[in-house]
Amino acid sequence: MKTKCGTLILPLLIALNCICKAQDSSPKPYADEHRPQVHFSPAQHWMNDPNGMVYYNHTYHLFFQYYPKDIVWGPMHWGHAESKDLVHWKQLPIALYPDSLGYIFSGSAVVDSNNTTGFGKNGKIPLVAIFTHHDPKGEKEGTDKFQNQSLAYSLDGGGTWTKYSGNPVLKNPGVRDFRDPKVMWYGPEKKWVMTLATQDHISFYSAPDLKNWKKESEFGIKAGAHGGVWECPDLFPLKMNGKTYWILIVNLNPGGPNGGSATQYFVGDFDGNKFSPLDSNTRWLDYGPDEYAGITWSNTGSRKIFLGWMSNWQYANQVPTKAWRNAATIPRELSLKQSKGQILLVSKPVTELKNIEEKTIVLKQPLVNRSLDLTSKINKLKSRYVLKMSFATLKDYSIGLSNTKGEELLIGYDPAKDEYYIDRTKAGKMDFQKNFSGRFTAPRLSTAKNSDVILVVDKSSVELFADGGLTTMTAIYFPTEDFNNLAVKTTGKLAINNISISGLKSIWK
Repeated sequence: MKTKCGTLILPLLIALNCICKAQDSSPKPYADEHRPQVHFSPAQHWMNDPNGMVYYNHTYHLFFQYYPKDIVWGPMHWGHAESKDLVHWKQLPIALYPDSLGYIFSGSAVVDSNNTTGFGKNGKIPLVAIFTHHDPKGEKEGTDKFQNQSLAYSLDGGGTWTKYSGNPVLKNPGVRDFRDPKVMWYGPEKKWVMTLATQDHISFYSAPDLKNWKKESEFGIKAGAHGGVWECPDLFPLKMNGKTYWILIVNLNPGGPNGGSATQYFVGDFDGNKFSPLDSNTRWLDYGPDEYAGITWSNTGSRKIFLGWMSNWQYANQVPTKAWRNAATIPRELSLKQSKGQILLVSKPVTELKNIEEKTIVLKQPLVNRSLDLTSKINKLKSRYVLKMSFATLKDYSIGLSNTKGEELLIGYDPAKDEYYIDRTKAGKMDFQKNFSGRFTAPRLSTAKNSDVILVVDKSSVELFADGGLTTMTAIYFPTEDFNNLAVKTTGKLAINNISISGLKSIWK
């Protein structure tokens, strides 16, 4: 009997061992080619706009436009992830599925502390999501009323969601693009204010209870950039020198400063009814080709934390990834600064990024004589690190990330044009879309003699924050092997106050 059992069990154990080995040899989630290691991306499938970003019970919730059946855009769901520190993310089950009213397009989420909706039960505070229902049937039939605003609520801190039986709560008056509600509580008048993208401008609505909305005003028909449809707006206050200014973010596609999708913003005043800009200047939050649909977390007090989608509609469906497609930017803290006669937004990586920094190397007062090779400082960092440089006097420079295949990404400053640039014309795979290759530029918005730059480098992306974050650029790229070489170059000699390089631990391990 013993021998018989052994005869039966041994082949079974061998078979199980073979299965385990086969499973181990398959690509692990977040270890596949080009996968960001310090940015959020879904384990599998398609992602675009960040949605419903809300902070509650010491947790940052990130919802996002998600199609769980393919790596190209499809019927939209709200994917869901959460974080305690804005750096390490845990992907959760899908929060909102399409239904009879349509796909679940972009929107926002709030903490209804006063239970204005009546959704709260037994003392439980409701989280309320406000989103666009997009009816594909109505769109095909040619009606202009296929996008409407709806609600869902959670009584367990965002774990599960129930759609409101009275949806939609704001019906379309006949505007083809009527979407992306960003809602905030306006304390002086004890009401909720909705900032809504309506084709080529913004419409403001208000409600005491998130259900009964009335139109307040419109803004933007003759202001800002109008190369494409206005999308994903956001409205919030920021203080500078003790004075409160209101920031209106408007995402635009196409019509960005370097082609395709981009995020513009306005600085002004909001009185609960209408937004009044300080001037008619067009300001860009990020000049790179790959930041779009960016908005801020709600319920974070005076701290405003911004997150964007790290891609561009020109090629988002074609980028060369296999199991997943597209990621989010690094979360960024926003503030205001005056420069060149304007009040401008400053963007900086959130301080929480330090949670994954390791092996910081500091070079004090290095001199670049045409070229300074830093490869030995980064070649063990697996293409993920933060590079910081400061200059007493800003001159021309380029920072080159390269590999043994001759592929190279260039980031630098051109004093003749007083602009920063990211050049990915030789940075790897390009053939998937004609507009991907290019040299992208951004004006220097500081007039100071001195300067600084921060680069956040990941497997397939770089984010530039220059002059304290006055100029920001984001770009993705797809090299055929890691960029394990690094060099700083200049036409003559360049004195640098200091260089620091900090490795970044993968957030997925």
